[in-house]
Amino acid sequence: MKADAERKNHSVVTEFILLGLSDQRELQELIFVVFSLVCAVAVLGNLTIITVASLDTQLHTPMYFFLSNLAFLNICYVSIVVPKMLPNILTGRKSISYELCAAQVYITVFLGSAECLILLVMAFD
Repeated sequence: MKADAERKNHSVVTEFILLGLSDQRELQELIFVVFSLVCAVAVLGNLTIITVASLDTQLHTPMYFFLSNLAFLNICYVSIVVPKMLPNILTGRKSISYELCAAQVYITVFLGSAECLILLVMAFD
């Protein structure tokens, strides 16, 4: 009987509710525009770094190779979090599934480790 009561009292977490952003509709639209612009500037700026370092033959040195890799990692960072965050801001449904949150954390830690390794190699260059 005690085992039945323990099973009935068991709950499963399926999503996290994000409370960090405002509930005011006007402010949500402003936040959406600001995050969209920051995302676009970050992606375009990093793509510019990668393109210039690839096209200019004088920049084919190890330092610019690693800068291009850092720019690529930055694009990956932005591409992990922002696409899920923007619809949540507009729709007002501020939640993320447990699996997606775990995937975002795993990928962010992986990219952070890769960035640290690139910076370590750049320090020796």
